[in-house]
Amino acid sequence: MTNQGKATQALLEALHGALASSLADKIRDGSATAADLSVARQFLKDNGIDGIPKEGNGLDKLRQQLPFGTDDPVEDE
Repeated sequence: MTNQGKATQALLEALHGALASSLADKIRDGSATAADLSVARQFLKDNGIDGIPKEGNGLDKLRQQLPFGTDDPVEDE
């Protein structure tokens, strides 16, 4: 095995794009497993992508279906 050194920026960008495309394809076609969704969630988090529920968007619809109240829990100080 040869030591080829560090990956180039172009290679890292290509890998990043391929991972994003692969995850998006699996989610779109319904073949994503729980592990795939976890990887996608971490990928978004690692890249600073946040979701904000706005009236009528997908995240808001999910929020409405969850069995939790609408108020944030109050923590004792």
